[in-house]
Amino acid sequence: MLAGLADPVLDSQRIFREVLDAMSHPGRIVAVDPPSQTPEPLWAATASVCLALADLETPLWLDSTARQQSVIDYLRFHCGSPIISEPHAARFGVIANPRRMPALEAFELGSDEYPDRSATVIIQVELLEVGSGTRLAGPGIADEALIEARGLPDGFWNAVRANHALFPRGVDLILAARDTIVGLPRSTRVSG
Repeated sequence: MLAGLADPVLDSQRIFREVLDAMSHPGRIVAVDPPSQTPEPLWAATASVCLALADLETPLWLDSTARQQSVIDYLRFHCGSPIISEPHAARFGVIANPRRMPALEAFELGSDEYPDRSATVIIQVELLEVGSGTRLAGPGIADEALIEARGLPDGFWNAVRANHALFPRGVDLILAARDTIVGLPRSTRVSG
């Protein structure tokens, strides 16, 4: 079994704060402390977020690329999370191949009464850069943020716009590239 976090308690707390920073400031690239080892095809940041936030009560859905036995064993051992086969029942989704990702509506969107019951979807991308690309605005962004995320499918940003239109319902997104993340909560507006 591959090693997870060197110090599960302190490392989980640190990673939680890093994820909170990313979600509180959409468009900001945040470095995430990596686990000791990560099974392929997961990026270190993806594994860290799962190890810090998932537990016995957090059903995880893995896309067909991430659904490798080594990944399933790793997440079950370190998180205790049930690995489920349907995205709509997941609290967290992991997408290692965004070119073949399901529609965001396939995940739990929450309800007007319980928007907190929606899913968080971690999407692995080839590269994250700030200063050019898609414009982001909304809570946590002073004026606007520009983010370039390479490796996303055609129509992704339109899907993010549609997700925002559901607010307060909708999924929260985390883009992961190697050991960095960018948060895209459902409250974030996308243009350009």
